[in-house]
Amino acid sequence: MAANPLSWLMGFFSLDIGIDLGTANTLVNVRGKGIVINEPSWVVVNKRTHETIAVGASAKEMTGRTPPNFSAIRPLRDGVISEFDITKKMLEYFIFKAHQQTIVPMPRPRVCVGIPSGATQVEKHAVYDAAMAAGAREAHLIEEPIAAALGAGLPIGDVPGTMVVDIGGGTTEVAVFSSGELVVSRSLRVAGDELDDDILQYIRKKYNLLIGERMAEQVKISIGSAYPLQTELTHVVRGRNLVTGLPASMEVSSVEIREALSGSVQVIVDTLRDALDEVPPELISDLLDTGICLAGGGSQLLGIVPRLKDELNLRVFVADDPMTCVARGAGLVLENLGEYERYLVNLDRNKGRG
Repeated sequence: MAANPLSWLMGFFSLDIGIDLGTANTLVNVRGKGIVINEPSWVVVNKRTHETIAVGASAKEMTGRTPPNFSAIRPLRDGVISEFDITKKMLEYFIFKAHQQTIVPMPRPRVCVGIPSGATQVEKHAVYDAAMAAGAREAHLIEEPIAAALGAGLPIGDVPGTMVVDIGGGTTEVAVFSSGELVVSRSLRVAGDELDDDILQYIRKKYNLLIGERMAEQVKISIGSAYPLQTELTHVVRGRNLVTGLPASMEVSSVEIREALSGSVQVIVDTLRDALDEVPPELISDLLDTGICLAGGGSQLLGIVPRLKDELNLRVFVADDPMTCVARGAGLVLENLGEYERYLVNLDRNKGRG
């Protein structure tokens, strides 16, 4: 469907916002400014009054430290909305914050939001409704692997095949493209959050030490790995001893954490292998040349590139600024809506279309 002429004209005078509404982090790309927001997807609310106390980085800082009448909430799970009203408040905050950076008053913005390719129609409508309720004039949805490929600068419109793997907080998205079309895709609800939980459970079972989600994430970022390191690392973890009930700290090694992560990492590897099994032989030949592009925060896991190279026998590389690929790709769609409209998610009653 062609874009609405009035909407097209207003696009020149309004804020165009590409959003990666992630389980772990929300990133906002504004036309002409680039990434202006990169904050954790956390909201703190007053349970009695339902008032929003904090959003984003300040909310995450309060996690585990809130008084009894406050609740720290991640309103998205596995890449989709689990708390609609809180997601709406979070989007309102981020859209308003993006608007604050403009010098002159502008109409309500056009918004394009990245969603998991495995999202259901109900989940897609929830994202659309949340974006509109948060103040968007016009809302579009795009599947995350397509947005990631566009943001990474992959030539998905070319005949030779290209492959992108977006490892986010809630989902791992896999896609193979040729001639501008999606040939094979997978959406796996095993990603960064699952790796954090693997570390938390491993340390609890092996050392009777209870640590929080933030500590588990710090360990993953510092010493988590998918492949043996040239120099193995250590990290001090702090928590509560489940036997004595007292505070305790101890040092864990990257070898141990790699063991903790091995199951989830193998699930991701097996999903990629399964997707490649469906790729036609000619496109496999193309992928031997073009390789696999990694995007998302999970692409920064130590050793993930050599692990995938060994397992899949393909060249593997990480996109420039991998965490921002989805947000940049979503913003690119709004800049070139006529060219990229065919990649937008088609909702019932033409919701989300121009």
